[in-house]
Amino acid sequence: MALQQLTTVWGEKITDKPLQEYPRPQFVRNSYVNLNGWWEYAITKRDDIPTKFDGKILVPFSPETTLSGVNRVLKPNEFLYYRTNFSLAKSFVKDVVLLNFGAVDCICDVYVNKMHLCRHEGGYNAFSVDITQALAETNELIVKVRDYTDTKYYANGKQSLKRGGMWYTPQSGIWQTVWLESVPAQYIQGLRITPNIDDASVTVEAMTNFDEPVTVKVLDGDKEIIRADGKGAIKLIFPNEAFRLWSPEDPFLYDLKIISRRDAVKSYFGMRKFACEKAGRYHRLMLNNAPYFHNGLLDQGYYSDGLYTAPSDEALAFDIKAMKDLGFNMLRKHIKVEPMRWYYHCDRLGMLVWQDMPSGGTKQHKWVTLILPNIGVNRLKDSNYARFSRKSEQSRDTFVAEYTEMLDQLYNCVSIAMWVPFNEAWGQFDANKIAALTRDIDPTRTVDHASGWHDQGGGDINSMHVYFKKVHLNKDKNRAVCLTEFGGYSYKDTAHSFNPDRTFSYKRFDSLDAFNDGIYQLYQRDVINWIDKGLSAAVYTQVSDVEDEVNGLYTYDRKILKADPDMIRELNKKIKL
Repeated sequence: MALQQLTTVWGEKITDKPLQEYPRPQFVRNSYVNLNGWWEYAITKRDDIPTKFDGKILVPFSPETTLSGVNRVLKPNEFLYYRTNFSLAKSFVKDVVLLNFGAVDCICDVYVNKMHLCRHEGGYNAFSVDITQALAETNELIVKVRDYTDTKYYANGKQSLKRGGMWYTPQSGIWQTVWLESVPAQYIQGLRITPNIDDASVTVEAMTNFDEPVTVKVLDGDKEIIRADGKGAIKLIFPNEAFRLWSPEDPFLYDLKIISRRDAVKSYFGMRKFACEKAGRYHRLMLNNAPYFHNGLLDQGYYSDGLYTAPSDEALAFDIKAMKDLGFNMLRKHIKVEPMRWYYHCDRLGMLVWQDMPSGGTKQHKWVTLILPNIGVNRLKDSNYARFSRKSEQSRDTFVAEYTEMLDQLYNCVSIAMWVPFNEAWGQFDANKIAALTRDIDPTRTVDHASGWHDQGGGDINSMHVYFKKVHLNKDKNRAVCLTEFGGYSYKDTAHSFNPDRTFSYKRFDSLDAFNDGIYQLYQRDVINWIDKGLSAAVYTQVSDVEDEVNGLYTYDRKILKADPDMIRELNKKIKL
């Protein structure tokens, strides 16, 4: 059988103006013009702007997706060009107009009215460009994209030009919202928000291009709780040290307003604390100074019709709500950075997040990443850069640049509890140094420095990936022991299967009853029985099927929940410290 084009319920209702919601809830301005919609596109091998374009593409869906209207893979030796026109009302334009991209994969150049304004490298992080000098009454915007997918060392996650198994269809170009905002010449450029429950405070640092004080207000709904003026890092202390904690059980968020003489932005925060400390006989992951079991799933964030891009904001929130309803409290965002609205939904709904850095590096040496770990050789030193597919210094420098950019971008997301720079040695190097760098940038969260294997002894957790065999916990005197991947059980619903002819999973079942019984027995044996012996977290593979990989609780199109919800809820009630 041929591959099946599966459409989600949200993709079936797609409009000419998709994803119109404000894309950055952690840093909101009233100024907003959304540019999502039909643009022109061209794919060519020429490194110059074409005079003729091939057709229409629905931004922000990549050309490889069905929702884009193109359904074509961009090759490494090709260039992808986008073109659209826009005009701005005089009432919209202040002193500076900023063009914002949620993400463009992987290398892009931006032109407005033939003027080259910026080049950005890295397919997962947001960026902005000042386009003021190029503006006219009517404006032509052109974006040129080059994407090497897995043929070079840039972060590419699980994208592969030779998709199959646990490697998926590549995607290229614009895959998150494109929008415009207008600001005064002296404006607030960013925020860094740090809650501290131990001294009942929140510190707010406004990054600005001016040397004047700002006013910071903390609000509970319409009620102002605290106000302070100042420059740099402003510490606000709750009156009488009284505040409401954030947790998955009570995801309460305070609102923030930051006001300067000429500018104003809105944000929010939650009062919470993440740590890893000894509690009784074992080190445990802590939430708000108490041991807290992180009970979650691997979440790859792929959609059958949009690949990396959710068809709607409702779709973006669906997996979070569905897993929360089943009783899980954590998602490990696997080898992908999501749009900022996804983290907002986790913040408001109450879902902990372990955030992976998308993997990169040159072609993997499978004996390092796959063969040796499965015969018990899983502690190779990652200072051998060639062995770990990071031979070139440029490759390592590019990783650090993209990784630190991600840390900065996601710092204010309340729900992120853990940073995961490396997974299963895919492009891993100097993991202990990267863990130290992570703590320098963000000391408020925990770190899984080498998820799965080739543990260098650093980070906060002893991170185990266990498939095909029973769990036996590693012993660790200084870190929490966590089962950071396990399961991968599959039942294939052929009618909702991307590839009816091939199945990738870690254990197959021929009936739903057998599939659900297998999950029940697995959790009893490998999770519940180990909690009292030191297990501090569990990450089941996975939320949904992805292409050939049919080990999800949901089908790839999210139309069928294969797992028995009552059984899953029963299990999850038992998983706690």
